[in-house]
Order: sequence, then structure tokens, then C-alpha cells
Amino acid sequence: MSTISVPAERVSRQRASRKEIFGWAMFDFANQAYTLLIITVVFGELFTTVIVGDRGDNYRLANLLWSLALAVSYLLVVVTGPICGAMMDFSAAKKRFLFVSYLATVATTAMLYFVAPGYVVLGLVLIVVSNYAYSMGESFIAAFLPDLGPPRDLGKISGFGWALGYVGGLFAAGFTLVALGEATAENFERIRWVGPFAGGFFLITAIPTFLWLKERGMPHPLPPGHNYVSIARDRVATTLHELRHFRDLGIFLVSLLFSMAGIYIIIAFAFIYGAQVIGWDENIRNIMFIIVQITAAAGALGFGFIQDRIGAKVTYIGTLLLWVAAIIAIWATPEVTAFLNIHLGLDWEAQHLFLVVGCLAGLSLGSSQSASRTLVGLFSPLEKSAEFFGFWGLANKLAGVGGIIGLGLLQSVVGLQASILLCAALFIIAILICLVVNQARGQRAAEEWEALRNSMN
Repeated sequence: MSTISVPAERVSRQRASRKEIFGWAMFDFANQAYTLLIITVVFGELFTTVIVGDRGDNYRLANLLWSLALAVSYLLVVVTGPICGAMMDFSAAKKRFLFVSYLATVATTAMLYFVAPGYVVLGLVLIVVSNYAYSMGESFIAAFLPDLGPPRDLGKISGFGWALGYVGGLFAAGFTLVALGEATAENFERIRWVGPFAGGFFLITAIPTFLWLKERGMPHPLPPGHNYVSIARDRVATTLHELRHFRDLGIFLVSLLFSMAGIYIIIAFAFIYGAQVIGWDENIRNIMFIIVQITAAAGALGFGFIQDRIGAKVTYIGTLLLWVAAIIAIWATPEVTAFLNIHLGLDWEAQHLFLVVGCLAGLSLGSSQSASRTLVGLFSPLEKSAEFFGFWGLANKLAGVGGIIGLGLLQSVVGLQASILLCAALFIIAILICLVVNQARGQRAAEEWEALRNSMN
């Protein structure tokens, strides 16, 4: 394999048209309504504080149930993601799989309207199904990235997608703030519409994706006596065997396990933390809505350009260092506020300082996820892009399972504030593992695999 020489830029990876790249990025714009409104901000808080409520345990049972629902959905992705990726590569059906996941997400998200206080089981089931469908769609749309441009452009393209996603979240949040209000029992009849709104937003704004994004793969004929599932199983087994040739991808996926565990904890609990630990009021919560979206979009777009200059690996490590600083700041906000008030004669509230912390977390959020997606795109041969992004999805969601269950169990013992430090430890471990990754060697492995395959055809 190492004897095959290839040009630095593969001829097969020409930059797609602006319209197609925009169509691809619009899926990020559309699905951010689900991430933001259902998982991160509104429904997570509504589920823990109203649907389940405080049962004399400071919401610890509610937080644990929320953790378990998300963990189960991510575990389903772990089980099915690589198989679906292999099936898509073999049958050239990425767009069809994406469409099915999109419809399933829209339908089950809209059904969250029926989850009233006390309807805990219905809420759990709908979150498991909708988050599973959404998460599968995340991997499916990411699998198109290597087709959209040469390696030198993937950072900018990925960053543009993440940035446009946060712009979409800002639009979705704006409507929610104005029309639906806060996640409280008194406002339940209005805020329960967050599910139908998030589903409808996703349904309408993802239409450009299916109009303009192209399916470039060529389907392979099924061998006698095989079906797509058996072919997919064989391809995944082959890929696992071949991973020794893609060792930098393998090492990076291990690093990703730890970093995404921390990120999924933040996504699932940041606004719950604001409500339960910081004790913010509705105005501050709404401002945080906006701050996180703007800074995350700026981080994804800005670091997207940076990573094409200094390398995706260096950018990824830099963003994880930002995360460590953000987590320490999140944990220390109440104590730092009290210290400043005592020694400087101030009259600040923890929620006001928390807004500053939100800027740092937002910058970290968009940039780190964009850099990780770019690295997988750089390490992926075109014929295995969906399959490798299936493993990317597997690493992401396996991280979600471990991180969220770990946080859920830890907070049930020591409380939410102390347990948030788990994230800092996860990011530090991810940095140490990623130091071993060699980006240039990982790109060469993908190029050489493609050249070897082309020479055999």
C-alpha cells in the first residue's frame, strides 16, 4: 500500500458548486432547531422541571431520566450506524437514507406536543426515537463532505455548514423567545408547541438539501445469495480489518470518544445547569440563547478558515483547550461571583458572569465539532466516506452514551455543579490521545487506498 504514489490533490475531489455546498449546509441550518430547542435549551428544561419535576430530590431523578433517554438513543446509533454507512456506500443511497431520517425526526419531534406533565414514559419514548433519527441524519449528511471539495477546502466547507447551523438555531430561538416564552408549568400550553415548531422548521428549511445535493456514488450489483444487510456486515468487518492501514483515523476516533462525551454533556445539560445551579431568570436565559448561537457560528466559521492553514489536528486540540477553560469557568461561576462581590464591593449575580462564560463555551462548541468532522473527511477514501462517517457517528454517540450516563449518575451523588468537572477531564484525555495523530500520514493513507483501488479496477 505504501508503494502507491498519488498527487497531493486527488483529481476526483473537485470543489462542488456553491449551490450544492449551500444545499448541503442547509441541512445543518435546519436540524439545529432540533438540537437547540429540543435537546439543549427548551424541551430538556421542560422535561426535567415540569414533565418529571422536582420530587424532593433537587431534580436528580429527572436529570437521570433525561440522561438515560439520550443515552439509549445514542446506543441505537452505535449499533446501527456503521451498518447503515456500509449499506449507503454499496448501494449509493446516502440521499435516501438521509431523507428517511429527516422525515422520522420531523414526525416524532412534532409529537412532543402530546407530552404533558406526568407523561414521563411518552416523553422518554419520543426523545429516544427523535434523537436517534436526528443523530443518524447527522452522520448521513456528514458522509457527503468528502465529495464537496479537495482536502484543502474541507475545513472551510465544514465550518460554513456548522456556522450556518448556528444561524438556523438563532432564527429558531428567536421565534421561540417571542412566541412561546419560558419553559415553566404556568406557560405550558404555549411552550408545548416547541415540538411542532422545531419539526416544522426542520421540514421546511431542509428542502434545499434534497433539491441541490447530489448523490455521486455508483451502486454495486448485489452478488448472488446476498442482500444489502449481509453486504454491509461484510464491508464493516473488512473495514475493521483494514483499520490498521488507517491508524491515524482509528487513534483520532478514540480521542473523539472522550471529547464528544464532554460536548454531549454540555449540549444536554448546559441550560439545565443554568436553571438549577446558576438560577438564572428568563431574560438572562434568552440572552444566553443568542450569545451561544452567535459565538458558536463565529467559532465554526473562523476556525474553519484557520484549520485549512494550520491543520485540522492543531485546530482541534486548540479548541479542546478552550473547552477546558470554559468548563472550569462554568464550574467556578458561583464562587467567582461571590469572591468578586466580597473583595471588589460589587453587586453582581452569578447569572451575569455566566453570560461571559457562555461566549467561551460557544466559541469552543462550533469550532471543535467542525474540526473533528474535517479530520474524518480528510482521512476517508471516497468509496468509504459513508462507512467511515458511520464510524464517526458511532464514536460520537458511544461518547454520548458514556458521557451522559456518567454525568447522570455522578450528579445524582455529588450534584450537578461538581459533576460538570468531569467534562474538563474528558477534554484533557482527548488532547493527550490526539497528540499521537499524524494528519499528513492519515491523509496519505486515504489517498493510497484510493490509488490502490483504482489500479485494481
